[in-house]
Amino acid sequence: MIVHAEVDPGAPPALCPYPPTPQNSLFFYINDPIKVQQEGQANFVAQPRSVIVGPQLTRVTLDINKSHKAVRVGFHPGGLHRLLGCSLSGMIDDSYDAADVFGKPIREVNDRLQEAESFDAIRDVIEQFLLQKVRSLREALPFDKAMLELVKMNGNVPVETAASLACLSLRQFERVSKERIGLPPKLFARLVRFSKAYRLREELPQWNWTQIAYECGYFDQMHLIRDFKQFAGVSPGILAKNLEHTPVRLQAGLRL
Repeated sequence: MIVHAEVDPGAPPALCPYPPTPQNSLFFYINDPIKVQQEGQANFVAQPRSVIVGPQLTRVTLDINKSHKAVRVGFHPGGLHRLLGCSLSGMIDDSYDAADVFGKPIREVNDRLQEAESFDAIRDVIEQFLLQKVRSLREALPFDKAMLELVKMNGNVPVETAASLACLSLRQFERVSKERIGLPPKLFARLVRFSKAYRLREELPQWNWTQIAYECGYFDQMHLIRDFKQFAGVSPGILAKNLEHTPVRLQAGLRL
């Protein structure tokens, strides 16, 4: 997913809320790197040219540059685990300089992205890097397909059903879930449903919260409010007011 947003150079800093999504990501920042403020922290921290983002449970605030050009590679459930070969349970609410993980190849990608003259060229550079990694991927498991089905259903799949699709007992399903996606399955399902609700709000601000709750499969609006307070740190109403002053909607076009 390529994001390109131009902000008036004379405007105040472009601060954008970025609640957690259920999708692990690899970000490439082609123009000036962004700055990130973690929840509860006062300072913004400049990010490297390429960043691996593990499982997220809390909102961050992004200070994007005036000409924001970035690429987001989103992984299906289990995808980042298959790429890195390590448990994701220790990566919650953390990010890593991709150059520290992949070394010279990713630094070469960063340099080539600076020279790319079109979106097609940008896509080709990153796809070539990813295709080189295919040979070393860990094997896909039925678990990964089961969790992808859960994502497609916006988290509205009983854990027992998902475990059955994964060909695992509930205890095994819990253990594998923490290893391959970093989170317990019930918490992951809640995050999937919350993410759908938040993305709908960015994309369709004219919808009221009752419509969004219904569309995402919430039992009632109180369950939606609970998830927003946990994952976004504020109520839906406050977050909606924040979005009114946000120059760029970074998750409206997000595809899971």
